[in-house]
Amino acid sequence: MKIRVLLVDDEEPFVEALAERLRARGLHATTAYSGDDALARLNENDFDVVIVDMVMPGKDGIQTLNEIKQIKPLVEVILLTGFATLDTAVASLQRGAFYYLMKPADMSDLLRTIINAYQRKAEQEERIRQAEVKRLTMMLTGEI
Repeated sequence: MKIRVLLVDDEEPFVEALAERLRARGLHATTAYSGDDALARLNENDFDVVIVDMVMPGKDGIQTLNEIKQIKPLVEVILLTGFATLDTAVASLQRGAFYYLMKPADMSDLLRTIINAYQRKAEQEERIRQAEVKRLTMMLTGEI
């Protein structure tokens, strides 16, 4: 299965080039050009990882992260920025971001981070499935 990545950045040439580079490496990459566009795409499709630019008109990266986590809590979010500060990095991680990278991110670092984020999401989904199987088994055997 291909990792489904949503790239969110208001710089269209950048996000389209990054999408092509990820597709060339076997990932399924979709683009969005604003926080609102990203949220609409999340409501229409399933994604494993969302990469969000921190500084965008309208909803910024933190606002977009907050809303992503409200509607799809298991989706992992990586924030990407050219304007990093320790405060914004800490704030994004406290709000549930998986990782925080500086632009321009090295492609091998970005790929490794995407794969790690995907693995964490898959592990969380597996724990949920196992808990549901256990609950159903207990219901069927009359243990609850």
